[in-house]
Amino acid sequence: QVQLVESGGGLVQTGGSLRLSCAPSGSNFKINAAGWYRQAPGKQRELVASITSGGSTNYADSVKGRFTISRDNAKNTMYLQMNSLKPEDTAVYYCNAGLKLAPWSHSYDIWGQGTQVTVST
Repeated sequence: QVQLVESGGGLVQTGGSLRLSCAPSGSNFKINAAGWYRQAPGKQRELVASITSGGSTNYADSVKGRFTISRDNAKNTMYLQMNSLKPEDTAVYYCNAGLKLAPWSHSYDIWGQGTQVTVST
């Protein structure tokens, strides 16, 4: 069973930085289009940033200029570099990706287990 494994969350002070990573585990599936979402307590899950298979990116207005989504196709890994973190960025961050065995094959929509990011004042 294919899974997405996230890492890099933690506790950081306001203004600090974190980098999240996301990669499939135990499979030959490759990341196609993908994105990062977050969910704060009592709030709905929201899209933070997305990236296409060709590398085009999109960001929520609240993180533009501070967060950068990227991918390393050789490592089959997606990243979210988060700079100038604010307390309102505190949330569980989830990666979501379409995974394919081959460019022409079906894309499976998979979610990671989530990683906690806490920004202290």
